[in-house]
Amino acid sequence: MVRTPVPGPTGRAAALLADSTTLTRRALAHWRRDPGPLVASLGFNVLFVLMFVYLFGGALQVPGGGSYPDFLMPGMFAMTMLFGVGLTAAAVAADRERGVTDRFRSMPVSPLAPLVGRAVADLLFATVTLGVMLVTALAVGWRATGGTGRVLAALGLVLLLRFALVWVGSWLGLTLTGQTALTGVQTLEFPLGFLSSAFVAPATMPGWLGTVADWNPLSATVGATRQLLGNPGWGGESWAAQHQLLLAVLWPVALTLVFLPLAVHRYRAQER
Repeated sequence: MVRTPVPGPTGRAAALLADSTTLTRRALAHWRRDPGPLVASLGFNVLFVLMFVYLFGGALQVPGGGSYPDFLMPGMFAMTMLFGVGLTAAAVAADRERGVTDRFRSMPVSPLAPLVGRAVADLLFATVTLGVMLVTALAVGWRATGGTGRVLAALGLVLLLRFALVWVGSWLGLTLTGQTALTGVQTLEFPLGFLSSAFVAPATMPGWLGTVADWNPLSATVGATRQLLGNPGWGGESWAAQHQLLLAVLWPVALTLVFLPLAVHRYRAQER
């Protein structure tokens, strides 16, 4: 049961924690009852890796002549986080359309709690997704040459990106109406992901497009992950390419600072 907030900063924080925990459990319970979409998402991610490694890998040249799986997998790790935007948006939109959001708003629940609960649940699923991707990566021959600390830092950057994208997905789910719009979000994940350094060197793109790809938040995470894991990458002379580790932190923080308040505002603005 959701608790009534207690006056005072400490009481409000405790109530937010309790409410968020309850709503996280609610999301996990829904997944246990209906695991189909999540299993399909995991299966798609694995299939995506297998297609690239065994269908396209022989035709693509790796920078520096390294292993194709070593080059590919950091991009795949980040892409799977991007694919989660549509899942978050769909889940939030489903709650809104079924009237669940209105019921939460009529209760003494912090406006942050449903969103935090969704964020925590989606981050847990992202962790499971990343674990499945790591097993798949090892199976196709990927290896990391960095130490344990660098590997953990790389995976942390990937999950940091997913945390930021949760708030983007939450805002979209509260803003867009209709299944067509949500399908459009999932469709746009592909061009946004490919317009990065995940699979193609930005230097090979037309000038303005290469600049966009260089500054794509996904490029920063992919480039920083490759550096930390000791996997081959494109490099580059632009400021963004030379400071990917810094941008891999700044971009998710900036996205969170923008879209978390926007999501809370949209939640509060929902009509009863």
